[in-house]
Amino acid sequence: MGLLSGLLGNAAEADVADVEKNLERVLADDERVERAFQLVRDLLIFTNRRFIMVDRQGLTGKKVTYHSIPYRAITNFAVETAGHFDLESELKIWISGAPHPVSKQFTRGQTIFVVQKALATYVGR
Repeated sequence: MGLLSGLLGNAAEADVADVEKNLERVLADDERVERAFQLVRDLLIFTNRRFIMVDRQGLTGKKVTYHSIPYRAITNFAVETAGHFDLESELKIWISGAPHPVSKQFTRGQTIFVVQKALATYVGR
């Protein structure tokens, strides 16, 4: 998957070394990025310790929110696939103590299942 895929809303696998270099101020000393997915300007990152959602905001993308979720705090997650008239799929993640799930939108396609499979792998540790 390439840049065009990411621009269209499909999660494209990102280069782990590049993501790790860009997040050096955010990561703990013994933490490493294991998988990362680019979704337009946002990132979904799986490290050896937590799940990080990076949300770039504004026209320039200089304002960034880093939402860090320890794997143990994820109580469940769901994938809602696109229908015939609905063009978007949705990933929902419930976090312990939060009343509403965190959600991310994806365009129609199979890439949401790759992200869901990664979540299943890391949350099940």
